[in-house]
Amino acid sequence: MHRPEILVLVGILGSSFASVPARGDTYPKNADEAIARIPDEERARVAALRERILKSAAKLEGAAMEDYVSKIPKTGVPYDMVAIRGGEFLMGSPPEEPKRSDDEGPQVRVRISPFWMARFETTWDQYEPFTITSVPRKKDGSLRYPKHFKNSDPADLVSAPTIPYTEMDFGMGTKGYPAICMTHHAANKFCEWLSFQTGHFYRLPTEAEWEYACRAGTTGPYSCPTEKLDQFAAFDPEQVRVRYEKVGSKKPNPWGLFDMHGNVMEWCLDQYRADAYATWKGDPVVDPLTRPMKREGRVIRGGSWYDLPEELRSARRLHQDSDWQGADTDIPKSFWYLTDAHWLGFRIVRPLAVPSLDEMLHAWNNSFLVP
Repeated sequence: MHRPEILVLVGILGSSFASVPARGDTYPKNADEAIARIPDEERARVAALRERILKSAAKLEGAAMEDYVSKIPKTGVPYDMVAIRGGEFLMGSPPEEPKRSDDEGPQVRVRISPFWMARFETTWDQYEPFTITSVPRKKDGSLRYPKHFKNSDPADLVSAPTIPYTEMDFGMGTKGYPAICMTHHAANKFCEWLSFQTGHFYRLPTEAEWEYACRAGTTGPYSCPTEKLDQFAAFDPEQVRVRYEKVGSKKPNPWGLFDMHGNVMEWCLDQYRADAYATWKGDPVVDPLTRPMKREGRVIRGGSWYDLPEELRSARRLHQDSDWQGADTDIPKSFWYLTDAHWLGFRIVRPLAVPSLDEMLHAWNNSFLVP
């Protein structure tokens, strides 16, 4: 079902580009240009946040990392983070793995730095207050009226989705269920919104971080025995399932992460390249990222409630399909919603090491480039 094609998102990238004059071409040509176009006032806000994060993280070391449960300040909704120790693993699948795709190799040894990962996929309880607010916004997600800039805290100034024109859970349930149908850009901006509230840096996982956490020290197709996959994953071997399940309905993987196989696919930070692993340098490769340099596909991992078992394998790689926005009647198409991606969501990570200012800006502003 899920064959990689290209999804074209048309519009302006949030508040970062709302005040940028046209340069012959509306869209940045690469991620570096995207960062260069960010207004000084937004850069200053992120720089101040980074200083706040540095102060709170100054004495924290990997050995002291612990799982934690926190609450989103604006809503009081909890979220649960698992400490993932740094280490090395063999990324990708061996040639003999059943149902393997060529883009899962060559296998490469990767070293991952410590980070926290959400125990569960991002739920509607957490995500919907970001998407639906009482403050009017332009289509690009910036505040509509100058008066709303007055006395606004930095989280309110983060670009946020326009109000959806339909119930985005499509009748499958919201309370305790995974949020779906958001674009890569929308997921990035949720991470920024959460970061400004909490004083921690959150982003999407790199695909190397995602696979490392999914495998949780295992080396087979799944992080559980193949014959027990139905105990750990919501999937659809008969292609008859009509909905997702509440997060955490199945058993967790060895590191305490739920739904890494199935339920909803999950966005990663990387741009999809079929030959990505062959381009990485080092033995081991340290914290690799296929840096997005154009608008086309971002990596998606984990498989979904609608998928066959082979789509849920730890090494399986996909990216978005143009059909996932077919029902969107907007012209140009929305850059916040994938109205047909009823199987696509995300989960957040928090790296132990505080990134540079440009790395923070890149993590939240990499989704809107020229084709």
